[in-house]
This record gives sequence, structure tokens and C-alpha cells, in this order.
Amino acid sequence: MQIPYELILGWRYTRAGRSTRRNGFISFISGVSMLGIALGVAALIIVLSVMNGFQKEVRDRMLGVVSHIEIFAPQGAALPDLATTLREVKAHPQVVGAAPFVGAQALIAHGEDMKGTLVRGIEPMLEPQVTELAAGLQPGVLTQLVAGEFNVVLGADLARQLGVRRGDKVTLVAPGGQITPAGVVPRLKQMTVVGTFDSGHYEYDAALVMVHVEDAAKIFRLEGPTGVRLKLQDLHQARSVATDLVKSLSGDLLVRDWTRQNRNWFAAVELEKRMMFIILTLIVAVAAFNLVSTLVMTVTDKRADIAILRTLGASPASIMGVFVVQGALVGVIGTLGGLLLGLGVAFNIDVIVPALERLFGASFLPRDIYLISRMPSDPQQSDILPIALMSLVLAFVATLYPSWRASRVNPAEALRYE
Repeated sequence: MQIPYELILGWRYTRAGRSTRRNGFISFISGVSMLGIALGVAALIIVLSVMNGFQKEVRDRMLGVVSHIEIFAPQGAALPDLATTLREVKAHPQVVGAAPFVGAQALIAHGEDMKGTLVRGIEPMLEPQVTELAAGLQPGVLTQLVAGEFNVVLGADLARQLGVRRGDKVTLVAPGGQITPAGVVPRLKQMTVVGTFDSGHYEYDAALVMVHVEDAAKIFRLEGPTGVRLKLQDLHQARSVATDLVKSLSGDLLVRDWTRQNRNWFAAVELEKRMMFIILTLIVAVAAFNLVSTLVMTVTDKRADIAILRTLGASPASIMGVFVVQGALVGVIGTLGGLLLGLGVAFNIDVIVPALERLFGASFLPRDIYLISRMPSDPQQSDILPIALMSLVLAFVATLYPSWRASRVNPAEALRYE
């Protein structure tokens, strides 16, 4: 099969032999365009992969504390029929675990220190079915949450702020005090710290306390659990499962999935990803449109060659195809180089970043400042394919005007001074 001469000439012009100083300069500009496209594509892949990794890391840590779906009664009241609710939610094929809970806010005090807390009453035997946090606690901690003993497990940062450790006493101050002749007296309950947890998520480590569900119901004067927490087979199906449960559950119950509990955070991350994509796309665009100057210079330098081809019968479309091929080759090579570089860094960032930290003697993510101490990365096909296509399209668009100019060269004028 004979190779079209447009491809042969396009490849030869892309290499731009160095027989003259002008050809050498054109080759240099073409190489700069390739390098710019490659660096832009690589930067896009690396940055979006790191942002995906950060989002996944935070999501996983958050889901270690919160459940995939929460079902609860309005205004913090007890569920009207816990047994029926558990039976109905377990009937859904996506539900793999369910556990009752009590959710309320209170104050916790130790000495002169007092902090606002989120109290979660749990069933110690069922809680590991719905959260990774409970399953990952030290052996024996949850078993010490015995009904009637009023023991408590604190977040590590909350325990540090209060200055308490295992075995110390803390006082839980519940809202809605008792009315006495002397006025409203807050309801206090002294509890024993039997352990701490470290989820890696400061928001929960500094505010969450866990007690037995029956103790929580007594402290807050409830007739039973205020809700049920669920774990699903696929966490990404949480929104659709929540919609199904709203339709199938009996009674006036509220359903909330994990995507709605931290909606603002996830929306902010998605917005940042879009803005970073747009900003870094400008790097690729600048490199791609450097092809315009490269091809214009090539067209000017090859006017005599173009004229000869025209006199030999080449059509304007064929001449245009030669320079489209040249620009497309630059875009393809640059894009492929960027993909290899970007994916190479993204998949090995856990090795590259520690090496750079040792080299420069610095810590890019100090453990005491940031939520995570290592640079995460999660390359996703949904990001990589649009980046590659966008780079190729920009490179192709950049070739159109110079190629059109080449097809408009008049052979007689081009050969007049040759």
C-alpha cells in the first residue's frame, strides 16, 4: 500500500532538517511547541490526580465516622417503630448493615474546661457493621460501653483539649434542664472515659463522643433511638438508595445520604477542579497555538516547494493536508509525551514527593497542620481522556489557518524570484 505523500511531506517538515539556519530555528520552535503541549498535559493530569486523591482520602476518612445513609425522626424525637424501620431498610438489596443510634448535641466538661460536643449513642454490637471507625477501635473499647454504666469514648483531639485520659471522669451537660423552684437547673451526668478514637478527620476527632444508645436515651429523655444508620454495598449509590427509601419507608421519617452531609465541601472541591482544569488548559492552549507561528514560518520557507507541487498537479486540499499533518504530528507527539510523563508522576507520587522532601529537607504536608500527611493521587480515566482529546483538538485547530494559507500560495508568484 502506497503511503500518501501528504503524510511523507508532513513528517519530513515536522523533522525540519538542519541544513540551514532557518530550518534549524523552525525545528527548535516545533520542539518547543511539543514540549509545551507535553508539560501542559502532564500538569493537568498530575494536578487533577492529586485533587482526586485528596478528595478520596478525605471522603474515606469521613465515611469512617459517618454512615452512608442516616434515617431519623424529625426534631430529634425517638423513632416511632424501630423494629419496622429496621425490617424495611434491610429489605433493600444495597443495604449490608443497619444500626440504631441517638444523635444529640451537648456540652462536656472536665475541671474548668468545657466544649461543645456531638453525642452519638450507639449499639456496640451493631456499630461495626455501619462504620469503619467502630470496626477499627482497639479491642475491648466498644465492649466497655455497657448500658447503665455511663461510659464514654472521646475523639482524640477532644480528649487532648480537655486534658483527660482513660479512666478520668467527665461531666455531660444535656440541653433542656429541669425546672425547680430555684429556676432551671441543667441536667448533668458524670461519665467515665474508657477510650479514645482517631479518625484522621479533625471535625469529628474534636467534637464527637460515643456512648451506649440506652444511656444516651436516658440522658436526653428519649423513649428510644432517634434514627438508624446504614452501610451500602456501593457508597456511590447512596443518593439513589436514599430516594428509594423515602418512597418505601412507613411513617414520617427523614433520609439523608453522605453526599448531603458535607455538600458544601464536595461542591467546593468540584469547583476547584473545574477552575484548575480551565487555568491549566491555558498552558496547553498557548503551546498549541505556538504551532501557528511554527507552521507560518514553515509555509514561508517552503513556498517554492509548494509552488512546484502545485505545478505537478497537487490540489490546494493536498497542500493543506501536508501542513495539517505536520501540526497534527506535533500535537500527537506532545500529547503522548505529556500522558506518559503525567501518568508516570501521578502513579509514583508517593515515591517522588518523599524523595523531594528528603532532598530539600522540608515537609510539604506537615501532620500538625494539614488533614493528611502524604500526597495522595488518584488518576481517573474520566479526567485523562478529556485532557488528551482537548490537547489534540487544540493542536488540530491551530493548524487550520497556516494550512489554509499554504493552499492559497500562487505558484507563479512563488517561483518568480527562484
